[in-house]
Amino acid sequence: MAGKGLRGRLGNAAGAFTSNARNPNLRRAQLSFLGAWTAEWAFTVGLGIVAYRDGGATAVGLVGLLRMAPSAILTPLLSPLADKGRRERVLILVSVLRGVVTGAAAVVVGVGGPPQIVYVLAVLSTIAATLYRPAHSALLPSLCHTGYELASANVVRGLLDAAATLMGPLLAALLLQFTGVTVVFAVAAGASLWAAALLLRLNYDAPPRPSAPRETNWMRSAVEGIRVVSGSRDLALIMGLAAAQSFTRGALTVLTVVVAIELLGTGEPGVGVLTAAIGAGAVLGSLAASLLVGTRRLGAWFAVGVALWGMPVTLIGVFPQQVAAWGLLACVGVWNSLIDLGGFTLLARLAADEVLARVFGVLESLVALSIGVGALVASLVVAGAGVRPALVTVGLLCPVLAVASWQRLRGMDRSIGVRDDDIDMLHRVAMLNVLPLPAIEQLARGLEPVDVPAGHVVFHQGDVGDHYFVIESGEADVIGDGQVVATLGPGQGFGEIALLRRIRRTATVRATSELRLKALRSDRFLPVVLGYTPSAREAGVVVDSMLDRFTPRDDPEQPPQ
Repeated sequence: MAGKGLRGRLGNAAGAFTSNARNPNLRRAQLSFLGAWTAEWAFTVGLGIVAYRDGGATAVGLVGLLRMAPSAILTPLLSPLADKGRRERVLILVSVLRGVVTGAAAVVVGVGGPPQIVYVLAVLSTIAATLYRPAHSALLPSLCHTGYELASANVVRGLLDAAATLMGPLLAALLLQFTGVTVVFAVAAGASLWAAALLLRLNYDAPPRPSAPRETNWMRSAVEGIRVVSGSRDLALIMGLAAAQSFTRGALTVLTVVVAIELLGTGEPGVGVLTAAIGAGAVLGSLAASLLVGTRRLGAWFAVGVALWGMPVTLIGVFPQQVAAWGLLACVGVWNSLIDLGGFTLLARLAADEVLARVFGVLESLVALSIGVGALVASLVVAGAGVRPALVTVGLLCPVLAVASWQRLRGMDRSIGVRDDDIDMLHRVAMLNVLPLPAIEQLARGLEPVDVPAGHVVFHQGDVGDHYFVIESGEADVIGDGQVVATLGPGQGFGEIALLRRIRRTATVRATSELRLKALRSDRFLPVVLGYTPSAREAGVVVDSMLDRFTPRDDPEQPPQ
């Protein structure tokens, strides 16, 4: 049995990567993310060196806060852009802007310009970078059809994030060894432009979104993401834990510089090597996380990732040796993969698609602010108490909060597990199987249970239709003009003809055994099914097929308006 379980998990792990490779849209989106985040990490290492040369550890912390504070303010205001139109266009614009700004920073450093100009350019680049992830996170569900595929996409993105965390700093360390910061910035600019180019040929059915009225208040639209998060205990909890992890991450941007140069004595290239250790661990962690892609315990694994993300930081303060620091920072990367898998998948499953980019915008705002505050606090603690007390103190935050949140996160797992059962049931219906995950999830949220005893009628021929039904268990006969024309069982739907054609019921449906149904009101069913070209086309085929098989002797009248 254990062998079968392991083979099943290995199959799920392989499927996580092959599903992304086979889907050309996912493949392009994921490679774009790799380019964007390789650029971000290389630029971060180069900027840390510029700041350290300018004013030591305090300057590194202040620059970290300077980069993140404007992003924390502006990202929620800008994220509605990704909810109003096609999200890949936002990603292209962001990547081009980052490439241009990072290239300008290379020119400033190359001509010996004042570091203050580099800091201003870093702020502009970071604002763009923090808008990239919410738009990308909101785009991924539209490229997927199932919760499994979305979890797979987040695992793959976590692996690419890890690879970028490894390649970006290592590339920066190599370039710093043989060239200088100018070349680091130039290479980061090229990676950003490559990320933009990959998205130019993205082709998918965007979710239907209502046109915004002309008088829509931009600030009100931006605040909607904050309102959605504050109104959901589950979303707020995930955001809070992400903020704690980001605080620790921000502290590490300072601590890795100080540990490498002052505590370990490995010099400036050692900053890149320490940062790369996190990336190396994250690569291994992402491969391990792929074994969990089919799990229904995402909340539990998210809590484990948050808790263990902080502990290695504390242990570096206890064991300040070079090899130990490499290994412990690699462990930080390992647990980061669990945070990516659990956190991003849970947020995408809990928030509605029409506000998804704004919800992720709130996340990026919190992350940016937490990183900036973490960097500043770490620099102050280092200045006041020393490097080792700073490591021990910062590292304890995440484990304490994760333990306190355990029960709530397990409750999320149970509720999403129930919805996954509903999604699996809906996917067995041909015209719904073609829908992307945000749409099928929207239908699953609107399902209402209906129990019909054996021998009772669900609806009569000639009734006004206001619901669509899917059979969860039991059987029912479809009776037209007094004759049984079909028998339906679990996983089959009925009632769509009256809704799609706006006519009265063309047949009677009667339970032949105890019938358990899931019902969808027409105002939930029609906008989704008709809003996507593939499902609208499939629905037309299904209706035509049914009417070819049986047409009432007298055409049903139009339902009353």
